[in-house]
This record gives sequence, C-alpha cells and structure tokens, in this order.
Amino acid sequence: MTVTTTATIETPSGKGAGDENFPVGSWLLPARLRPHVARFYAFARAIDDIADDPDLAAQDKIARLTGFEDALLGRIKDVPGYEKAYHIRRSLRQTGVTPQHCVDLISAFKQDATKLRYTDWDDLMDYCDRSAAPVGRYLLDLHEESKDGYPASDALCNALQVINHLQDCKDDGRNLDRVYLPLDWMEAEGVTVASLNAPGASPGLRAVLDRCLDATERLLARARALPGSLKSRRLAMESAAILRIAERLTVLLRRRDPVAERVALTRPGFILCCLQGACRTVL
Repeated sequence: MTVTTTATIETPSGKGAGDENFPVGSWLLPARLRPHVARFYAFARAIDDIADDPDLAAQDKIARLTGFEDALLGRIKDVPGYEKAYHIRRSLRQTGVTPQHCVDLISAFKQDATKLRYTDWDDLMDYCDRSAAPVGRYLLDLHEESKDGYPASDALCNALQVINHLQDCKDDGRNLDRVYLPLDWMEAEGVTVASLNAPGASPGLRAVLDRCLDATERLLARARALPGSLKSRRLAMESAAILRIAERLTVLLRRRDPVAERVALTRPGFILCCLQGACRTVL
C-alpha cells in the first residue's frame, strides 16, 4: 500500500474512558495489567474515532484503518500517526495476547465506513462480534482466563454495543446516516429511517426499540454466567459491574425515549451500579 506519512492520521473525537458505558481499566483490575488495558483502549478509541468522523470520505477512513492494521502487524514501522498501533503491538508481545482481537476491531470499523444499514438481528450480531466482543476476549486473554468464557463474554459485550446503538440512534442517523436498528423489524412496524429525525419515537419505532431490548435482555441472560466462571476475582468484579450497568441501562431505555433525549446513567448511578455488581461476586 501507499503509506501516508502525515502525523495527522487520527481524528480525535474528544471522547475518553469517562464517556463509556463501562469502567475502563478501573481499580477493580490488577494494577500490573491496567497499563496494557489503557493501551488497548487508546488503540480502540483511535480507530473508532476514524470510523465515526463525519468529515472523512469512506475510502480515506479505510486507508487510515489499513495503516493501523499494517502498523499493528509489523508491516510498516515508525510511520508517524500510528503510534497507538505500535504501542499496542508492543503490549501484545509483552503479554502474549493475540493481535486478532485488534484486527477484528479494525474489520468492524472498516465496515462502518461503507455499511450503513443492517438487514436483521443476525446481521447486526455479526458486526457486534467484531466491534464489541473482541474487547471482552482481550480482557479474558490478558487475565489468562479460559476461552470457555468467550460465549458469555461475547454476549455481555454485544449487549453493551446494542445499548450504545440505542442510546445514539438519533445522532448516528443524523450525523453519519448510519442505522443499527434491524431493517426487517423496522419494516414490520412500518417505520422508516426518517422516523429517527422526529422529536420523539413513534409507536412503531418504540416497538422496534423494545424488540431490540428484548433481544438484548436475552444476551444479558447468557452473560450472567461470566463472573462466576472466572478465576480472577478482580476481573469477576469488573464483569459483574459491567453486567449491572447494562441491566440498568436496559431498564432506563425501556422507560425513556432515546429519540427525544440522551438516555444515560448519572455519575452517582454509574458508581452505584459498579458497587452493586462488584458486591454480587462476594455475597
């Protein structure tokens, strides 16, 4: 490929760990692993921001993301702008974690550059398997947990991703023309993409949102096996906290309208969910 040598490869959105629905590298995790989690998150944040930049053309996004993949896999070296890829490459070599989780994230974000609609739930889950599940798999591998934990971890991460899609459904449609709601469910309710531009959710759109939440709750039911299956008490506490956050957000999205307002936890509510989840592992 033709390598871009400019140092302005990234397009920072200004989002950080504090903007996520889940604790990133929190005190719940072992201190020796937190720097590696921070490098993984920084890499994921950088490539996600590129994919979500409304001012970049699709092919420009793909070219930049390909550069991140080349730097991650050692195909290019010391090219300005790809520092976060080099950092996570070194981290992965130190910890012995496969780079496949990072490659999967890149694959999903490349897809974001060109795929704007999802035909059905399975189509959406295929995307989540690459855009969300790799995060949980990375953490399991970093903690030297069994791969038997992948299915429950995937379910938790994919549930969080869908929750995030529902929170951002209006902004994603308006700013990126990207809709993560399954089209077949929208068609069944007589809902069009234009419905997302209304001041609030119509009855049909509300039915689609609730159907997404029904499917999300099924994911969370599978995810509840995760904390108790882990050897690492700290990772079990972290996963239980994330599970509690997802459960609470699902309730809030049932009660409130993400088309009319931003539905999110307050800071005290976030902390309470973390404490409630963590306490589940010691009771």
